[in-house]
Amino acid sequence: MPFPLDVKFVDEAQNELNVIFPKVFVQKMLEENGGEVSTEDDDWTLYPILDKTDNKRISRTCNHIGLETQKAKEWATFPETAIAIGTNGYGDQLILLPDKAENRKFQEAIYVWQHETGETTKVADNILELFDI
Repeated sequence: MPFPLDVKFVDEAQNELNVIFPKVFVQKMLEENGGEVSTEDDDWTLYPILDKTDNKRISRTCNHIGLETQKAKEWATFPETAIAIGTNGYGDQLILLPDKAENRKFQEAIYVWQHETGETTKVADNILELFDI
């Protein structure tokens, strides 16, 4: 169940991962920390950002972006600079990739990383498009 998020937890996640999340992505996570989205080919569960407000929110966000990115990086073909933001439940990941000009800042575009092939495919120009499919 999605719920609002305090911006301080976004800042903590960005510091932990040493990244700057895209503005539209941050806005959506502040409104609904996590949730469900769809691409043309699959349904996805978005990873939340760790929310330390209380025990209930810690429990709901224990599968947070930082932890899930760390797990995804154990796969040999997972892009080294990617951030995992969601899963289809079968191993594939929705990911963000860094801006080519500035590695710490991430693109608004959303990609799918296929765990079986290691292929990365753009599926949306920003996170909001996945809520509209």
